[in-house]
Amino acid sequence: MKIKLLFIFLMSSFVINAQDDSVPLRFTLEECLKYASSNSHDRRSMELANKSQQLSYQQSKEQRLPSVNASISEGFSNNAAGSNFSGNIGVNAGMPIYQGGQINATIKQQQLSTEQSSLEIERYDDELSIQILQSFLTILGNEELLNYQESVLNSSREAMKQGKRKYELGSIIESDYLLLVAQYASDTNNIVDTQIEIDNNLMNLKVLLSMDPLAELEIISPDTAIMQELSDFPTLDESLEMSLAYSPDLKISSYDIDIAKQSLRVAKSNLYPSVNLSAGINTGHHNFTNMGNQFSNQLSEQIGLSVSIPIYNRGSSKLRVKQSEISLEQTELSHEQKILSVRQTIVQEYKNMISTYNKYNVSKMTKDAYLKSFESYNVQFQYGTITAVELLQQQNSYLNALNNFIQNKYSFILQRKILDVYMGKGIIRN
Repeated sequence: MKIKLLFIFLMSSFVINAQDDSVPLRFTLEECLKYASSNSHDRRSMELANKSQQLSYQQSKEQRLPSVNASISEGFSNNAAGSNFSGNIGVNAGMPIYQGGQINATIKQQQLSTEQSSLEIERYDDELSIQILQSFLTILGNEELLNYQESVLNSSREAMKQGKRKYELGSIIESDYLLLVAQYASDTNNIVDTQIEIDNNLMNLKVLLSMDPLAELEIISPDTAIMQELSDFPTLDESLEMSLAYSPDLKISSYDIDIAKQSLRVAKSNLYPSVNLSAGINTGHHNFTNMGNQFSNQLSEQIGLSVSIPIYNRGSSKLRVKQSEISLEQTELSHEQKILSVRQTIVQEYKNMISTYNKYNVSKMTKDAYLKSFESYNVQFQYGTITAVELLQQQNSYLNALNNFIQNKYSFILQRKILDVYMGKGIIRN
């Protein structure tokens, strides 16, 4: 009986799990970004690298502390005087007092590298967010296009039915009817192609989210009010100011300069004397007779201060200083170039945003106009005042205008949001 109940329980758990796996995930854009932040393999790898860097930083701070070592040795000797056992026990410690500023410079260098590592994660988040946004918007655009295509397909189906009746009644010729049939087949194929495009882009999105490719994923379209929000954009000067202040690339580059300065200090430390403090306690024995007295009698304590003064090392220290100075200059030049590059990028992205915004507005008016015209032609075809060729020409014009509108609409959203990312506002505004 117990075995039977256990079997029923296990089977019930399996069914429940199977049902949970089959439930599609429905993600908004914000949920996609959160999921990627928690599951991205590349991001997790960068976080582990950051933790490793933090350990290196902690280790560099401990270089100020003393080092302590204990030693125990035991030996056996045999000679003409006989055989003998002897041993030594000792505890010795050493502590750096002054290393020409090398320890402090190294600690600062490791601290800067740790902070820089965190900025690299921030930069990766921005890049991943833009990629997710682009894939997300592509899916939305195709889904919107699919809805329009299904509406057009209904019109094509109705036009084909009417054409068949008119052909049977002899009011239109066979070629006109066949054109309507061909258009219906073409519209059907367009829907299939768009659905395939949606599936492909969903797969791309799953890759960016580090999600199982077999998982079912649906995306939730944002509120249509987003277009009104996006149309309120900053000036070019505001965009430049905010982007330059936020840019992780520039912050990382600034850290490169500070790290290079610390490397120069480390190189210069080799030109200065170093001071070290040492201390130790040692004792031993020569045989196993009266070992307690031997340990007491041979007990010795030492303390010392050593100074090492560099005099000549074939110019290697001065060479390292010169090389570090050159490296610092190169890093500063690279930073100046990065500032220029960021400015150029923001100016170009701003122009792209303005261009796509204007195209969006124009294509919206064009799409609305062609839709009204297409609807009018449909009515005229029903009453037999125009030919099938004229109807199909107008339908194709509407489809072209529709495709342009959807493409321009989501291109503008993408460009506008990319600018938000560059300005440090993020894709999702709270």
